[in-house]
Amino acid sequence: MRITFLGTGTSQGIPIIGSDHPVCLSTNKKDKRLRVSVLLEWENYTYVIDCGPDFRYQMLRANCKKIDGILFTHEHSDHVLGMDDIRPFFFNQGALSIYAHKRVLKALHKRFEYIFETENRYPGAPSVIENAITNIPFKLQGGIEVIPINVYHSTLQVFGFRFNDFAYLTDLKTIEEKEIEKLKGLKVLVVNALRIKPHYSHFNLEEALAFIALIKPKKAYLTHISHLLGFHDEVQQKLPKNVYLAYDNLQLNL
Repeated sequence: MRITFLGTGTSQGIPIIGSDHPVCLSTNKKDKRLRVSVLLEWENYTYVIDCGPDFRYQMLRANCKKIDGILFTHEHSDHVLGMDDIRPFFFNQGALSIYAHKRVLKALHKRFEYIFETENRYPGAPSVIENAITNIPFKLQGGIEVIPINVYHSTLQVFGFRFNDFAYLTDLKTIEEKEIEKLKGLKVLVVNALRIKPHYSHFNLEEALAFIALIKPKKAYLTHISHLLGFHDEVQQKLPKNVYLAYDNLQLNL
């Protein structure tokens, strides 16, 4: 499996519009972060986790010409607002499969009503094939099993996902013990680390590192990063040897 980090930033991205914070003014490409998303590829299959407002540019930048489906972690804008930009894929491939909690599917129906309309559809609207995720494993094309990981973003339920020895968790603040058990034996864990100071709905750096120490993956990558975490190169120097700051366009092969 090849994993491409399409975006590693928080909801506003980095740089933030109008900000003169030093990280927002950085010339280091690793400090410039689009909204959080990853591209997963195996055999001839391609899936995306979340499609936020930067989705169009992310697909162009990654030279992605086909996607077999989109998995949604939750319904917040920085994770779903790119839905309209699935149209080119729909025009070339037909209806796309989407996977989400039934609550998230309901939110997508409300926000993108024209996509789900069954009568008097606008001819240019894309179509999707809905797959409701529950807290039990399911399979994607190529026989890859996905294990949903139930976590909480403040009080909002969010799904993380495990694919073989790789797991992706974002917008995590709390997690139950039974879900932690699903994460044992990982080669790579991706988890959010918003900033240095505590936050009410996200791991800060200290909490993310403690979680990584609990899970004990061979390697861990931090994502959903804000400018308040600091400069990429400076933060990386202070991390444990098996923990890395993810950055846009980073690729991993498992």
